[in-house]
Amino acid sequence: MNPLLERLEQYPFERMNTLMAGAVGNPAHPHVSLSIGEPKHAPPGFLISALVDREALTRDLATYPATRGSEALRTAIADWLSRRFGARLNPADQILPVAGTREALFSFGQAVLGSKPDGVGILPNPFYQIYEGAVLLGGRTPYFVNTTADSEYLPDYRSVPESVWSRCELLYLCSPGNPTGQCADRETLIWLLEQADRHDFVIAADECYSELYPEESDPPLGLLEVAAASGRTGFERCVVFHSLSKRSNLPGLRSGFVAGDARVLGDYYQYRTYEGCALGAHVQRVSALAWADESHVIENRALYRQKFETLTPILRQAFDFPAPQGGFYHWLDVGEDDQAFTRALFEAENITVLPGSYLSRDAHGRNPGAGFVRVAWVAPLEDCVNAARRLVSWAGRRRG
Repeated sequence: MNPLLERLEQYPFERMNTLMAGAVGNPAHPHVSLSIGEPKHAPPGFLISALVDREALTRDLATYPATRGSEALRTAIADWLSRRFGARLNPADQILPVAGTREALFSFGQAVLGSKPDGVGILPNPFYQIYEGAVLLGGRTPYFVNTTADSEYLPDYRSVPESVWSRCELLYLCSPGNPTGQCADRETLIWLLEQADRHDFVIAADECYSELYPEESDPPLGLLEVAAASGRTGFERCVVFHSLSKRSNLPGLRSGFVAGDARVLGDYYQYRTYEGCALGAHVQRVSALAWADESHVIENRALYRQKFETLTPILRQAFDFPAPQGGFYHWLDVGEDDQAFTRALFEAENITVLPGSYLSRDAHGRNPGAGFVRVAWVAPLEDCVNAARRLVSWAGRRRG
């Protein structure tokens, strides 16, 4: 077997299984799972109808799909990027459909890494586990950039030494952030683009939470948006990742896209022709319809907005936290061992959350996820409110 596999850490939810072994949730309360970021809002009805169109489905299933994706899908994505971010991309060579961002974020690392001796991949810390796995199996060393209260729960990229920047091959950026929900500002994104130019590395911007935000008139910035506004119309060294999982409540469809630098995507396309990861024609057809429609996204965003407007004042009775600027998580400082807190909460209140230390690594003298839990507000509103009240009440009792 590949010896690099031994460098991989156990996946967070495997660690959860170990932590919860033998634990029994309090049967006096219904179980509410808030640990996994799996959207539970209903998928749009018009997309379900399109998916099960018998004539179209019969035709779609009788063809091998193209790795580059259909022209209709790539054009729909390009039109959406133009509307949403003011970024004009060529559907022919600057957009590739992918089987969700998880698949692409990992495989992209395998295609990019390997150009520099002793190269590194720069990651936020906490982070989405796929970033680390991609860097490790790419034979490179992760360099973790801590995300703490001192840096307003954003990665402190300016703390990275010049010796690390010079070895960087790939930087994973997540905005809105998982798990903190904070968004990179324009100044930071421009500075990172300048670093990429100086040291010749690629920025992989995971923007899968970009369409979940509190103010309808104030959407999060995107990397391509900032690049285009600064005159980088070829999007050199910029690649963004988007998905229909959160935006359209379609995690099971496994559909997203990668867009940006045509030179980088040309090489990545060649990699993908070997990987055998083309989206089924039925998935591509439905995805094109999803990217072309914004009304269902606005409705979905309103549901999350209602949740956060309701839940935030409840949680503030026991926790101090910055309001998330995007996504559907709260990142709560529990003031104690996060694993012990998680297990005890389940046993007392039948609520499942994710220990923050499972999403981060020891770096620069600390584990920035230790003492935190990630709460994913994906359950129905009534269940979320019930869980929040029980969480607050129990946390108060636990602290004495």
